Amino acid sequence: MQQRGDKHGPLQDENLKGETQGLERADRETRAEEWRAQEPPGEDQPEADRASDDMLTGAVPPGMTSDDVEGRSEIARFLNIGAFPADRDTLVDVLVDNDAPGHIVDLARRLPGGREFRNMQEAWEALGGGVERRRT
Repeated sequence: MQQRGDKHGPLQDENLKGETQGLERADRETRAEEWRAQEPPGEDQPEADRASDDMLTGAVPPGMTSDDVEGRSEIARFLNIGAFPADRDTLVDVLVDNDAPGHIVDLARRLPGGREFRNMQEAWEALGGGVERRRT
């Protein structure tokens, strides 16, 4: 599922994506007109640099580990919101239909049978994964 910004419409999202595509591919400024180039940082500002994927982990919610976040996200990539509520067999069928990798399907097969899961969080918790706790 492709994410879109909520501040403007899909057409403007596509235009903005097109404007940055050359920069992302070339890893350098690609504009011919100098006045359109990005300004360098000021003297007292840090130089922006690309970070490797392992550096951009984001925040981990209370009650979860980074492995929980990655595992739940990996399964959720192959389950749409319309898959819920569902039991184990239905979730396995949806994962197979969505061409999920074998290890994801095997993980879903470990869900307890005879129980309906209302959302991904309930399914992940049934697999023994940590879930978010409300902040107080």
